[in-house]
Amino acid sequence: MIYIPRDLETRLFRLLESAPCLAVTGPRQAGKSTLLRHCLPNHRYVTLDDPFLKEQAQSDPILFLDSLPEPLIIDEIQHAPGLLSYVKIRVDEHRDIKGRFIFTGSQQFGLIKNLSESLAGRIALLELLPMSVAEKRRHLPLPDTTSLFHHAALTGCYPELVVDGDIDLQSWYASYLQTYLERDIRTIYNIGDLRDFQRFIRLLSARCGQQLNMSDFSRDIGVSVPTIKNWLSILEASRVVYLLPPYYANLGKRITKAPKIYFIDIGMACNLAGVRDKAHLFNGPMAGHLFENFCVQETVKFFLGQGIQPPLYYIRTGSGLEVDLLIEPSAGVLLPVEIKLTKTPTQKLARSLTSFRDSFASLNPAPGLLLTLSDQNRPLTHEVTAVTMADYFGRLQHHIDR
Repeated sequence: MIYIPRDLETRLFRLLESAPCLAVTGPRQAGKSTLLRHCLPNHRYVTLDDPFLKEQAQSDPILFLDSLPEPLIIDEIQHAPGLLSYVKIRVDEHRDIKGRFIFTGSQQFGLIKNLSESLAGRIALLELLPMSVAEKRRHLPLPDTTSLFHHAALTGCYPELVVDGDIDLQSWYASYLQTYLERDIRTIYNIGDLRDFQRFIRLLSARCGQQLNMSDFSRDIGVSVPTIKNWLSILEASRVVYLLPPYYANLGKRITKAPKIYFIDIGMACNLAGVRDKAHLFNGPMAGHLFENFCVQETVKFFLGQGIQPPLYYIRTGSGLEVDLLIEPSAGVLLPVEIKLTKTPTQKLARSLTSFRDSFASLNPAPGLLLTLSDQNRPLTHEVTAVTMADYFGRLQHHIDR
């Protein structure tokens, strides 16, 4: 299979030199095993998806570790969490040796806590999401924001989909969700009827980029609001969805407090919502929300790829003022961003950014950015610029590096 270099390879090697253990987490099929086997060809690799190895790791962890040479990659460590205490003993015998044990795990709910507690002070953490726009461009001719959006929505961002353009997407996503439900959900959580949970995911896909109203989902599916909250926490922890919180500062105004919902892979959202062609993507009723989802998912990947928890928010006031993204890329910087599905940005589209800067001048916001399909930057006012996606990420990087 073709290997496409990943953005966090530099961080991977740096972290291997800083701790005896490393854990690479992220959703299924994000490329964790491929990344490690490519970057660390001299490490012994085993997967606990193998029933024999899984049973041995659970029943006789000492023999399991004795039989495998170091340095060692153990894939799907969530199948044998008890193994970690035995790894700790070995690590403590030679704490000065770095990069001895590398773990991967597809199920993040509880996994990070288990790793962090069992190997406290001995492990570094790395999170890998589906491919970013920068990673895709290393393999495919995607010259502008329009082509990037089109490819992400109608092909998806998982490495296998990026590399193999002949895959039947409906079958692939159906299989992906079935595996997720059977192996990550049914075996770990007591969530009740899987059919209700699957219906919930489908309903979420139709409302991506919108405010989350848990009471509506509770009524539509026929389950309690606490159940909806629990399901959301599972989907968020396993990186199926991302919840964008409202800006938290004490602003002295009535602010909407509900989060907005986005999918980490817009391709999954489109597939579930039945958006499978260019006409529906760019002109259908979900078009604007889908483009917003795309821009937010790529912003999340941008920060996580650098080991930074995404400092992302949105704001909506009782008077109707809304800004899609408020980003705090560095201390003392608040960057307002509006997202619009258009190739012809105008001053009219900059109004919410201008109003935000006027209404919340006490926050000292940076000049606003309007993220569109335009293939060139365009100053709209003295305080708002329409930017390409490439320039948008360049500006974010500039703030981080300051």
